[in-house]
Amino acid sequence: MNVIHASRRGAYGRVCVVVHGWPKLSSPFVAQELVGLEQRGFELLIATFGKPDKIRHPIVERLRADILRLPKIADGLGQFLRGWVRVRGAPGYAKALALLRSQMKHGEKKRHFRAFLRGVILADRMPSDVRAIYAHFIGRPASVARYASLIRGLPLAGSAHARDIWTGSRSEVQAQLAAMEWCATCTKVGAEYLKSITPEPQKVRLIYHGLSIDRVPEGALQRGQSDGTDAKSPVKLLSVGRAVEKKGFDVLLEALAKLPPDLNWRWIHVGDGAIMGDLKRQADELGLQNRIEWRGAQDQTMVFELLRRADLFVLPSREGSDGDKDGLPNVLMEAQSQELACLSTNFSEIPELIEAGRTGVLVPPGDAQALAVALERLIRSPDERQKLGRAGRERVTRCFDAAEGIGEIAELLRDTMQDHVRQSLQRELA
Repeated sequence: MNVIHASRRGAYGRVCVVVHGWPKLSSPFVAQELVGLEQRGFELLIATFGKPDKIRHPIVERLRADILRLPKIADGLGQFLRGWVRVRGAPGYAKALALLRSQMKHGEKKRHFRAFLRGVILADRMPSDVRAIYAHFIGRPASVARYASLIRGLPLAGSAHARDIWTGSRSEVQAQLAAMEWCATCTKVGAEYLKSITPEPQKVRLIYHGLSIDRVPEGALQRGQSDGTDAKSPVKLLSVGRAVEKKGFDVLLEALAKLPPDLNWRWIHVGDGAIMGDLKRQADELGLQNRIEWRGAQDQTMVFELLRRADLFVLPSREGSDGDKDGLPNVLMEAQSQELACLSTNFSEIPELIEAGRTGVLVPPGDAQALAVALERLIRSPDERQKLGRAGRERVTRCFDAAEGIGEIAELLRDTMQDHVRQSLQRELA
């Protein structure tokens, strides 16, 4: 059982941050934000459920927050029953139970019941100094947080990113928004969609993640001027991303197969995921296996080392068949921070970061032929790659500094906690 220590600091108490599978290798921006909040004086409690990734980014170790791991349902029934006995008399318990009954009428009963059980455990285990709950992702974490918020009578805020927006049911996303004081999202298209489905669009705040340069490991750039003519010095292409449909790596393999056979290149992929086996089989069928390195999941120290050695970063994002799509991939910002030229798609929010032809190259999503043409041109043009890389770094450091976004989140949380303390005092004095 986790031991949650007494509050050490924070004028208005603690913020309970609810996340799934903490820490997640695919979400370094979450750790970046939480570290930034701690640096601004917030005390955090991270409540999490689900399996964490074995590999973790170095920035995770900078967090001082206590971790409350909610149990698997099969292992946590005892905790639920003990918690239920303690919280069933809370003023908000009846509201939580009414929400569960309502949710159970609309399918996915098992998922809703699990969220309720975890919400009860969280409400019971949460220290008394917590003054607000902040759910990272508007899907499962927000569902758990919503029950705990009702039971404890605490304000709920949240964030929405990509998959949780585009693959969640419209009605459930609407309900989560209605329960929140505010919801931050990191792309214009996401913000516009969320505003369009709620009668309270002012709740939705567009706040970019950005990149904290201080979390970028130091190291010298190690790329040369390869142009694809020397077999001993192939142009190093790098992609970092989960092996899932929306990343478009199957399209990239098709494009690589279209390149002239005498062009010398090597593709390095970092990541793991559901379709990794399919991608490897596709590469074998296309005869590309000897030109590819599958590096698997890596922490950010290794990722940045590879970024500094690569000649071109490629991320052919597109919409998945399930409606999932990238927002503004942080890995593109990370690549540009290392003066690495980026080739991506004019899809979703990527054009917000990459100005086509000036700070990178964009092609239509899902178009293997256009991608192949752009690849060949950039492989043969080290001067163009260098120019794009320098312009990309200048733009990302000037326009996408994470400090601004973290400052906005901090201000919203501070206002939410102040309002809660003020209202609590008014109720006590009434």
